Amino acid sequence: MPKNIKILIFNWQDIKNPLGGGAEVHLHEIFKRIAAKGHEVTLVCCEIPGELSDEVIDGITIMRRGSRNTFNFIVPKLYKKLFMNKGYDVIIDDVNKIPFYLPLFIGKKLLVISHHFFGKSIFHETNVIAGLYVVIAEKLVDFIYKKHPIVTVSQSTKDEFIRRGFDEDKIAIVHNAIEQEMYPMAVVEKNPNFTITYFGRLKKYKSVENMFDAFEILQKKYPDIRLEIIGRGDYRPKLEELAIKGGYSDKVKFHGFVTDEEKVDLLGKSHVVVNTSMKEGWGITNIEANACGTPIISADSPGLRDSVRVGLSGDLYEYGNVPELTQKLEELITNPELLNQLSTGAVEWAREFSWDKSANDMMREIDKIVYR
Repeated sequence: MPKNIKILIFNWQDIKNPLGGGAEVHLHEIFKRIAAKGHEVTLVCCEIPGELSDEVIDGITIMRRGSRNTFNFIVPKLYKKLFMNKGYDVIIDDVNKIPFYLPLFIGKKLLVISHHFFGKSIFHETNVIAGLYVVIAEKLVDFIYKKHPIVTVSQSTKDEFIRRGFDEDKIAIVHNAIEQEMYPMAVVEKNPNFTITYFGRLKKYKSVENMFDAFEILQKKYPDIRLEIIGRGDYRPKLEELAIKGGYSDKVKFHGFVTDEEKVDLLGKSHVVVNTSMKEGWGITNIEANACGTPIISADSPGLRDSVRVGLSGDLYEYGNVPELTQKLEELITNPELLNQLSTGAVEWAREFSWDKSANDMMREIDKIVYR
């Protein structure tokens, strides 16, 4: 009979951290299901001001230690002091942002999770010095992590590992997914005005200004269309400035952070959701929109292309190609039959992704380590 497994995870952030994103959702949704099966799951992450140092969320024991700026430097000390001789069957290194380099002091029990490499895209988000720090830190992954099994979230990230010299046989894919019960999983009634929506963080590397440029062109020809922005981030002032300069700020609504219920309502009433990012590990926001019966027009970027089934759930355009993005959106504005076809197909595609399946896939990779 399979035993209950003790799992120790190191990640920068936990699900309650306001700076968290898709990586934290992926980790939490999968491992809360693994914990529910009776396995012991402990997550070690950085502190959150005002939150407890230790708490249990959805069966996961969360231990918050050290500041966000220095957490990676204290991980080796934390491991040796608190966890090294505690009988953990599997230790998981969630390589997200700056790596922890756990292979340097942990042996055969290690499983690596990686969403994507920032690579040169980091220079769109930060200064040269900080960008070089990230690029060099990621380059060291090629030398330190090659002997260990890796879980990625998309074929794009797996392909990148292979290009960097990693063994294909040691890389498995465990997709991001959704809690399907949260979503209508159907096409719902849309807004009276054709609505284009962006859903995600407002960061420079997300290239949301490309959508604003396309909208500026389209609204001159179709004055009744609307643009809605779901999400928050430090790039919002720049986008607001673009709308004012373009003379269409009255047609744009920034919702900021929204609850899950509001998110589902806004996505369902939208006619199309646009994803403009230059690089992602995956496009979970694409699947969420699809689950609300809304198709995606997405940049053909690493990670994002894996979450769109062209002709079924939406379409892809060349990253940064505003004329092509504009043309793809105009097709949906002027062709209700195509819009209906993709809206129905979007739901069909979203049904492929469930956290229960992803948790089972992750457990299979954990079992390989425990029972090999």
